[in-house]
Amino acid sequence: MKEQTLQAKSQIVEEIKEKIESSQSLVLVDYRGLNVAELTELRKRYREAGVEYKVYKNTMMSFAFKDLDLREFEDYLKGPSAVAFSINDPVSAAKITTEFAKTNDKLKIKAGIVDGKIIDEKGVKDLAELPPREVLIAQVLGGFNSPIQGFANVLQGTMRGLVIALNAIAEQKTA
Repeated sequence: MKEQTLQAKSQIVEEIKEKIESSQSLVLVDYRGLNVAELTELRKRYREAGVEYKVYKNTMMSFAFKDLDLREFEDYLKGPSAVAFSINDPVSAAKITTEFAKTNDKLKIKAGIVDGKIIDEKGVKDLAELPPREVLIAQVLGGFNSPIQGFANVLQGTMRGLVIALNAIAEQKTA
């Protein structure tokens, strides 16, 4: 019986480690005080954004974070904790959590992890302020396009000047 319990616990730790490693980011929250309707609404928002929300025992999360050499994260594992794993977009979990916490003061942001780096509550809120991935890509591509477009305009202006000069020379010779 004891061996089954140990095996079940180690499977949970492995599951947590797997989710941490496959996530682009995660947010740790204290959900104490949220009623069923509020938790259902929060889970729905996460699900729509492709974010996985799970409640694990702090001891299981502690083992997983230790195994992944994220020992400092243990400091945040006090009281009830739930984790939002953002698989596809590093901003999703932080954005949804921060927006929900603005309208519901019972949800407390504890910390987060982005690209293997631990961030505090302020870091999570700062991450939530970033625009979505698609907007960032568009901004970067727009930045690349701008110098090229300017160069094309300069060349076009030079060509236009050359054509005007050639026309003036041609008119002088015919006159």
